[in-house]
Amino acid sequence: MARYTGPSWKLSRRLGVSLSGTGKELAKRPYAPGQHGPNQRKKLSEYGLQLQEKQKLRHMYGVNERQFRRIFDDAGKMTGIHGENFMILLESRLDNLVYRMGLARTRRAARQLVNHGHIVVDGGRVDIPSYRVKPGQTISVREKSRNLNVLKEALDVNNFVPAYVSFDADKLEGSYTRLPERSELPAEITEALIVEFYSR
Repeated sequence: MARYTGPSWKLSRRLGVSLSGTGKELAKRPYAPGQHGPNQRKKLSEYGLQLQEKQKLRHMYGVNERQFRRIFDDAGKMTGIHGENFMILLESRLDNLVYRMGLARTRRAARQLVNHGHIVVDGGRVDIPSYRVKPGQTISVREKSRNLNVLKEALDVNNFVPAYVSFDADKLEGSYTRLPERSELPAEITEALIVEFYSR
């Protein structure tokens, strides 16, 4: 199954969570899309809730189903709580950290920056969005790409960088200082439901 390329706002409204992180999608119409969107009173089954939670997280990070399952399996091999480890691995993706540093306004835009070879990790160009960054590694913008308008626009609106990431806006360079704690990860996700979904 290929990566979702359809309308992201409709998907945000369907899942009831802002996938872009801006909150604009739900500000005007905080209900499901379609003719009957505002009047739906459908009670979800236990399976439905688990599936919805999985889809929320999967679309939030823009990962396809097979990749998502593989990361979930990798998290199971680590010590600690399976659900938390899973979210930490998703957070460690290169495209996500580029977004967290404020170099892109959305994860989709961050993915494109990485794909087009504008991002450098520890001095070497990396064009794989799913590249797993290790704590201590340095992420920067390639010398030739420093004057991109999309970077300037993103940096102008960015006003928050998480504590587990350091970033120098003048050098356009930052590092993944440590693994994030659960309290620093998306609060709208109940990862226990995703673990239950895959444990069926």
